Amino acid sequence: MLPKISVIIPAYNAKRTILETIQSVQQQTFSNFEIIVINDGSTDNTLELLQSVKDKRLKVFSYENGGLPVARNRGITHAMGEFLAFLDADDKWTPDKLELQLTALQERSEAGLAYSWTYYWYEEQNSVSPSTPVFFEGNVQANLLVNNFIANGSNPLIRKQAIESTGEFDPTLKSCEDWDYWLRLATHWNFVVVPKHQVYYRISSISMSSKVNVMEEAALIVVEKAFQDVPVELQHLKNQSLAGVYQYCTHQCLQNSGKSRHIVNQAAKKLWLAIRLHPPILLEKYTQSLLRWLLKKWILMFQVKRSHFTEYIR
Repeated sequence: MLPKISVIIPAYNAKRTILETIQSVQQQTFSNFEIIVINDGSTDNTLELLQSVKDKRLKVFSYENGGLPVARNRGITHAMGEFLAFLDADDKWTPDKLELQLTALQERSEAGLAYSWTYYWYEEQNSVSPSTPVFFEGNVQANLLVNNFIANGSNPLIRKQAIESTGEFDPTLKSCEDWDYWLRLATHWNFVVVPKHQVYYRISSISMSSKVNVMEEAALIVVEKAFQDVPVELQHLKNQSLAGVYQYCTHQCLQNSGKSRHIVNQAAKKLWLAIRLHPPILLEKYTQSLLRWLLKKWILMFQVKRSHFTEYIR
């Protein structure tokens, strides 16, 4: 019997997390799936750990390193399921994730993608923060243009026909390739939401989302690509889309700034650019929280500088 769902896990030097990630798939309440791990040129003992997993549903394919979008594309070529789910090698799911998303797609035959909500899992702080619930369904192109509410590549379950009509992940992108893919898919397919937090998205100092400059450059490319093809009636959303990119970059800068005055000042520049591009963003609670966070950083740096000066003149 062919698997109903193919779970594709790209893995590059994932020895710290890969077994925990696979375990979260094995614990799913829906069990008719295959697990396809693309070993993307790992140089640690990721492959040895994978070989220790005793599960007939697990298939491992090893390649030279090609990067995340290439690894996902390679996984797609091996997938036998009617539905596909992608899971990064450092993320995990709640046990009912596949079951509830599959039910949502089966109940809505016109939908190509089902998504849930995300827990942001801050590894260093050992804390979890739930994402703000969103309920966008049907034609979500306008919503997705201004905000990647899917939030990460480990979230959706996708109908195979939707994958086939959308094509591959863009292998030239160094980040945001998931947002680019959801945008392209949304031009032809409806989305459906499972109103529950089901994805644990790990955030660490070495995660892709912490590489702000790489992410910003890729996000700007994605926005330019997307607005080359959107209908005329959605073109007015471009500045709002760009503002959202700089708003997110502000968050990432502040999150990874430590005591760096330079990075904090970069965060301020990005937030100011977001406000200039789309002034109504100032009314959002998220933007206001970023302003407070930025102010606290500046006050702290001033206090440290004053303390050092006081010590110096003594």
